[in-house]
Amino acid sequence: MLLRPLLSRYDHVLLDLDGCVWVGDDATPRAVEAIDALRGAHKGVAFVTNDARVGAEDLVRKLWGLGCRAAVEEVVTVGGALQHVLNESHSGRSAFVVGSPAIHRHVADAGLRIVNGTAFASRAEVVVVAGHAGFDYEEMRIATQAVWRGAHLLSTGRDATFPMADGPWPGTGAILASIEYATDVVAVSVGKPEAQLHLTALDRLGVERPARSAEGARGPRPRVLAVGDRIDADLGGAHAAGLDCAIVLTGASSDVEARAAQDRPVEEPRPVAVAESLGALVLGD
Repeated sequence: MLLRPLLSRYDHVLLDLDGCVWVGDDATPRAVEAIDALRGAHKGVAFVTNDARVGAEDLVRKLWGLGCRAAVEEVVTVGGALQHVLNESHSGRSAFVVGSPAIHRHVADAGLRIVNGTAFASRAEVVVVAGHAGFDYEEMRIATQAVWRGAHLLSTGRDATFPMADGPWPGTGAILASIEYATDVVAVSVGKPEAQLHLTALDRLGVERPARSAEGARGPRPRVLAVGDRIDADLGGAHAAGLDCAIVLTGASSDVEARAAQDRPVEEPRPVAVAESLGALVLGD
């Protein structure tokens, strides 16, 4: 199956999941066909997601359920990036966790002692914030009190929403905003638009990370294309990692927003392509 000429410039493709590969429980138009075509053309494929609600194994099961072949090693989650950061900087400390069971596991596996449900919750040394359906005022109160008492505030991202079949749902950024507003403290974020997820994906694919000079300038871009639906998170994260990025219109960003990003000054991040969907980007209309 022939790929569009744009793809000849790249050996590997990093795909966002929510809004790019799927929306809710359904694949975006021809996404599965597009991924099969990338593999058939011997392109390296990895999936990079800010979704903090589930683990990599759950995402792989969902991909297979949609008819898309995938391995756990190909899925780079923000939970894994969070675990790496916590293990390096906060192992051994106490943590109050706002997040799904998957995030609780990542925090515990990083060597932190989770104090949710104890008398010490509001005195935790670290507060971790990730979007989940059970968020409530009590979690906001405890997180706020812990941060006021000096806890380090970390988040899995700043996405205001994520796309679902019935319209956008509030994301991690919406939950985080309430705690940042209450505490006047800005969280350290480990998800896109930070570079870590994309850089981890390069490691998984065996691609050398873009080198930086002493002045901070990057060398030649790797032959890697990131694809996502968000100008802020996906394009921003790819740019931070020194990668090209294409934007698809099946998720958060509108055609007007994407085209405006293409017209940005040359020193700002700009998508190399805008397409109606992942299928259209890879296979054409």
